[in-house]
Order: sequence, then structure tokens, then C-alpha cells
Amino acid sequence: MRRDSIFYKLFQQSPSLLFQLLQNPPANAEDYRFDSVAVKEPKFEIDGVFLPPENENRGVVYFSEVQFQKDEFLYERVFAESALYFYRNRQRFSDWQIVIIYPSRNTEQSDIYPHRTLLNGEQFHRIYLDELGDIRQLPIWVALMVLTTLEKSQAPEEARYLLTRIKQEIPTPSSQVIIEMITTIIAYKFENLTRIEAEAMLGITFEETRLYRDIREEAREKGREEGREEGREEGREEGLEQATVNLVNRLLTKRFGELSPEIRAQISALSLPVLENLSEALLDFSSIADLQSWLGEVKN
Repeated sequence: MRRDSIFYKLFQQSPSLLFQLLQNPPANAEDYRFDSVAVKEPKFEIDGVFLPPENENRGVVYFSEVQFQKDEFLYERVFAESALYFYRNRQRFSDWQIVIIYPSRNTEQSDIYPHRTLLNGEQFHRIYLDELGDIRQLPIWVALMVLTTLEKSQAPEEARYLLTRIKQEIPTPSSQVIIEMITTIIAYKFENLTRIEAEAMLGITFEETRLYRDIREEAREKGREEGREEGREEGREEGLEQATVNLVNRLLTKRFGELSPEIRAQISALSLPVLENLSEALLDFSSIADLQSWLGEVKN
């Protein structure tokens, strides 16, 4: 599971998320921005740096690391990177803090004795996601972090709960960003699932998905290419329908192999609402016979 990219997106969308994990966040946490930096001579790559507002006189810089695999030299590297960056930018910052995020204590570096003073000081924060409490009681963005750590048997149910909560608590379009993050987390966790299969697992309707919006945009482009103004609206609808037909055919071919010309013809003849229903129903098909039975019922 590619957690690095997930956490990078989480911090990009909500830089203040890091400070929700700390007992004493800065008063201006909402004004921080998230970045990743490289420090030369020697070159270090720092995963996450939370920078105070530029108009603030010498604020506090926060370094973060998300560590889901055991690294027996993590603290040596993090201290070296952070200290060197702070040294090279000493005029910009008045202080520095380090935050390490683990799924559990089992992932932490084994030999921490040489770093006992730093680790137990007020500048260093170790966050263990499995100790934050019930995922359903956590702030939404923190809950997304915990969702990445859940077992496959538990993750879909908790993801569906979070989706329901998001729709109740967060207005659109802000909620759409979080819905996309949840879908991405589930798609990464179940690596053999297509995105649309992940969306079906979560019970997301076709209209809510990024896939649907992408299809609509494709249809709009097709409509724009139509020669006359009066034909553009028709072109958009035809483009959307054809794009959905192509999508359904690709999904079915991936699951059951090449489709017969007869089945392709039946699918092409379906209206857009029926095609949308098929895009969800096909996830429950176990064989091509199920598809043929479904098409027969629709025809009748």
C-alpha cells in the first residue's frame, strides 16, 4: 500500500492535520503550509516540513515523518536532516519540532537508547495511530490517517461509516475531497480492485465519483468539437453515453474475457441510466451467464 503518497495528499489538503495530533499545537496552526524539501551537502530528503507563515517573524518549523516500515536508523537520519535544515535556515526560524507518525509501537526503531534525551524532550513527538482511540470518535482528517492502518476485514465498514458522517457534517465541495481520499485509501489497500470496484464496495453512487465527472468532461469535449451550436448539446449526451459504454465493456472484458459481438451490441443499445446501473451491478456478477441474465431482465 503506497501510504507515503496518501499521507502527502492528506497533509497537502489539510496542513493543520499534523497539529491535531499534538497536545500543544501552535496558535496559528491553520496558517502553516506543508512542503517537502531537499538539503544539499550532503543531500537529504525530508518527507514533510510544516512552515510558519512567511509574514511571521521567525516562527517554529515542524518536521514530520510517516514511518510504516521498521527502520533501525530512522532517528539518526531524522535528527541529522532536521538539524542540518534548521542550521541552514536559522535566520528564518526561532525553534524546531519533530513529529514521527507510526501505525503502532512495533514499527519504532529498536535501539533508542542513544537518543533518549531527544526522544523524551518537549521537541520530539511520537504518534502511534493505533492508540488514538475509536476511529469513529476522531476528527475526520485524523480518522483518515487511522483508516490506512486498519485490516482489510475492518477497513470497508469503517470507511462507509466515515462517508456517512462526512455527508452529514461537511458541505460540498469540501466533502468531495475527503470522499476521494477515502476511495483512494481503499483502492490502495485492496490492490486488486479497480477504482470503480472500490467505489462500489463503499456504496458510493456513480454520480459522486471522480470517474463519473471524468466521463462527463470527456463528453463535454466531444460536444465542443461538434460543428454547429445546435448540435453541441446532443453531442455531449452522445459522448457521455458512449464513454460509459466503453467503460462498462472494459470492466466486463477484464473480468470475463473478450465479449461476444452480440453482448456488445446489447450493451451499446442501453440507455445511459441503465448503463450506470450495469456499471454497479457487474461487480456482483460471477460469470458471463450472470451478465446475460441481467441483460435479459432489462430487455423484458
